[in-house]
Amino acid sequence: MLRIEGLTKRFGGNVAVDGVSLSIPRGEMVGVIGRSGAGKSTLLRMLNRLSEPSEGRIFSGAREVTALKGAALRGWRRDTAMIFQQFNLVGRLDVLTNVLLGRLNHRAAALTLVRSFSQDDKIRAIAALERLDMGHLLAQRAETLSGGQQQRVAIARALVQEPAIILADEPIASLDPRNTQVVMDALFRINREDGITVISNLHHLDIASKYCDRLIGMAGGKVVFDGPPHALTKAVAADLYGIEARDAGADALEALDEIATSEARRARQSVA
Repeated sequence: MLRIEGLTKRFGGNVAVDGVSLSIPRGEMVGVIGRSGAGKSTLLRMLNRLSEPSEGRIFSGAREVTALKGAALRGWRRDTAMIFQQFNLVGRLDVLTNVLLGRLNHRAAALTLVRSFSQDDKIRAIAALERLDMGHLLAQRAETLSGGQQQRVAIARALVQEPAIILADEPIASLDPRNTQVVMDALFRINREDGITVISNLHHLDIASKYCDRLIGMAGGKVVFDGPPHALTKAVAADLYGIEARDAGADALEALDEIATSEARRARQSVA
């Protein structure tokens, strides 16, 4: 269980995240939605401790994440893998080596310095690439890959960390529709097959509603919606996105009301 209590982040006079409190059970697939500047990326970076909170606490079970330092903090970052919008690969290195970099937090510092990866590390990395249909490209330089292929390499790198949580910060923002589906399908399978908690910042409501068990809507740094996709009505989406609502998924907005109406009708029938 990941528990967030009153998490706040200030940049000077600007409050990017404002008193967020949430509980996320292990194994959930969560979509964090909202317009640009709502605080979504800052929230994820605080969960990984890449950005320090101004106030509030984060707990994983009974352990206070916000109090971790040194080796314990490195262990948390290993267990909480990040996937970024811009992939963060080393372009001049081959695909296999980029994935192996996800094993660094499992290794002694002396071995890390010489970049000496074990046979077991290599087997894990190749298996992760094969799982994402990227095994045939393991010797290719990362900079020669398409955006969708690079993101799959980034997911494979996260997998070899053996994390309990994957934090995906706008993982499909720069991808075309086909690669969007490939990447989201991969994250969905990892969540379902491995039981890894996936928390992903997503802009498009149709994608978030299709893949996520739970949606957390942010506006002005605050959580203004928290519930299943079918509870996100057109009116709620309009409050979240304002004039950007249709850009966030016009087709989905109409469908959301239909889903909510259908769910309410079934609930009434079951009571009757």
